[in-house]
Amino acid sequence: MKELEQVCDFTIEVTGEGVATAVPDETVVTLGVSDEGDSLGELQADHALKIEAIIQALLALGVPRENISTAQYTIEPQYDFIDGKQVFRGYRAVHLLRVAIDGAKDTGRIIDAAVANGANMVSDVTFRSTNADEARRKALTLAVRDAEAKALAIAATLGVSLSAIPCKVMETPGRSFEPVMFKSASIPAGDAGTSIEPGTLSFRASVRVWYVYG
Repeated sequence: MKELEQVCDFTIEVTGEGVATAVPDETVVTLGVSDEGDSLGELQADHALKIEAIIQALLALGVPRENISTAQYTIEPQYDFIDGKQVFRGYRAVHLLRVAIDGAKDTGRIIDAAVANGANMVSDVTFRSTNADEARRKALTLAVRDAEAKALAIAATLGVSLSAIPCKVMETPGRSFEPVMFKSASIPAGDAGTSIEPGTLSFRASVRVWYVYG
């Protein structure tokens, strides 16, 4: 929250909104394997083989090794309730990888390669932009201009003069960054290629501004 404060006796208070967009140039995909089994050892061994196959497939597509990291690894016992009693059913294991991809156009191809090599879960796909800071600043500039235009309109309607510089400016908190995200519990293998459209990213800013009038 940023403020510039002076003494405000007779003021007009307005809000301003600004939106700027940017083209995504980075993708983060979280995907991997989720399975259940009676034997914990067999389940772990099966996951290890699948995860290694997925990693090798991603490397073959040109994803740098340093862009692949473990996002989640959990093992939990599973139970059924029969006649009011808790009965052990087996284990559920989840091993997810976080994959950072340069650009956005290859996302579907990478998901398909992972699925073909054993992945059955995609927790999210998020698009980002290296121009995010620039877009945020542009949105903030537009928000201040929007507030100024509103204040001038109010002053003109009232027949009063408005100070050239506001006596107080406050950036109001809010969600300034809106990533494009795709979520799914599971991704079954199939013949059709996965199509992921990144679109554009929207960055929003909001301000409250006080102008002295006279």
